Amino acid sequence: MPPTPDDPYGDLDDLLDTYPPQPVYYAEQALLGALLLEPHRLHNVEGITPDSFSNYAHGSLFGAIRALPAPNPDQHAQDTKWLNAVLAAAREDARALTAAYLHTLIQVCPRPRHAQAYARMIEAEHDRRTVRAHAERLALTASDVTLPHPVTDALSEADALARAVDDIAARFPSHSGSLPRAPAPTAVLSNAEEAVDEERLLLAAATAHPDDVEQLRWLSTDDFTHPLHAGLWQCLTALARRRDPVDPVTVVWEAQQRGLLASGAEPAELLGLLKAAAGSAEYWGERILQRSVLATAHQVGLRIKAFTDNPATTPYQLVLGSRRALADLSAVRTRWEHATAATPPQRRRPTVTTRAGPPTTTAAHGARSTRATR
Repeated sequence: MPPTPDDPYGDLDDLLDTYPPQPVYYAEQALLGALLLEPHRLHNVEGITPDSFSNYAHGSLFGAIRALPAPNPDQHAQDTKWLNAVLAAAREDARALTAAYLHTLIQVCPRPRHAQAYARMIEAEHDRRTVRAHAERLALTASDVTLPHPVTDALSEADALARAVDDIAARFPSHSGSLPRAPAPTAVLSNAEEAVDEERLLLAAATAHPDDVEQLRWLSTDDFTHPLHAGLWQCLTALARRRDPVDPVTVVWEAQQRGLLASGAEPAELLGLLKAAAGSAEYWGERILQRSVLATAHQVGLRIKAFTDNPATTPYQLVLGSRRALADLSAVRTRWEHATAATPPQRRRPTVTTRAGPPTTTAAHGARSTRATR
C-alpha cells in the first residue's frame, strides 16, 4: 500500500518489493532481532547510532531499544511488556512498525550472539554512505560557478571529507590489501573555451614580460588544459631559467627544438598568439591555477564517490583509496596557497643585457604587477 498521512512509510513488505534490499538491510534486521530477543547484548554494540541505519524505521527501533532500560532476563522470557514498550516508543517516529514486524525480526536473526558482528556491518555501510555524501558535496562545490569563493569552499569540503576518512581509519584497523577497484570517472571541464583563452593570454603576457616568469614557479604544466600551451609554458620557463633572450621568435624556435611543431602547430599562428600581450602574467597564472585546483577537487570527489559505489570496497580500501585521491588535491592546494600567500616584495632581478625586446617603463611594470582581486 502507498504511504498515507497516518502511515508515512507504507507497508514494509511493499517497500521491499519496490526497492530490493541490500545486504546491510538484513544485517540491520539481524541486529534488531538479536537485541529484541536478548536486550543485554546492547552493551556489546558500539560504533553505531540510529542514524547509522539505512532504513529509517530500523533506526527508530534501535533508538527506542537504547532509550529504554533493559528488562529483567527472566521476566522478558515470560511476557512481552518490554517489547510493547519498545514498539510504542519507536512508533512515535515510525508509525509503520507493528508488533508482527518485531516478531519477524526476532525470527530472522540467525545468531543473537553475533550482534556485535552485525553492528560492525552496519557501521561499515554507514561510513560508506557518509564518505559518498562528502565526495558528492566536494564534486558539486568544485563545479559550482556561482560561488563567490569557489576555491575556499571546495577546499573546506575536502577537509571535511578528509576528517571523515580519518574517522573511519581510527575505527577500522589497517591491514594488507589492494587499492579499491573502481572505473576512473571522466570529469567534464566547464568553460573549456575560457580556459584556453586564459592560457593564451598568460603565454602572451609572459613572453612580453619574461622577468615575471620567475615569480610563477608555483604554476605547473599539469595546470594547463591544452597540451600545446603546456609545452609553450615549458619553453618560456626554460628560456627564462637559462637567461636566454625571450620574445615570440625565440619561444617558437625553442618550441621547434622540443618537437612541439611536429603536432601540426603553425609557426605563424604561434607567433600571433605570443604577440597578443594583455594583462599581467601573474593574474592569468593565478586564474589558471585556480581552475586547476577546482578541476582536481572535482575529479577527486568523483573518484572517491566511485569507490563508495562499488559494494566490494572494504572500509580499509575506502580509506586507502580516498587518501591517495586527496593527496593529489593536496599537491595542487599547496601550490595555490604559495601563489596566493602574502609575501614581502622581492628584489627585482637585474635585466640581462642580451635579452631582446622593447624596454619596459616603470609605470607599465607597476600596472602589470598589480594583483587582481581574487
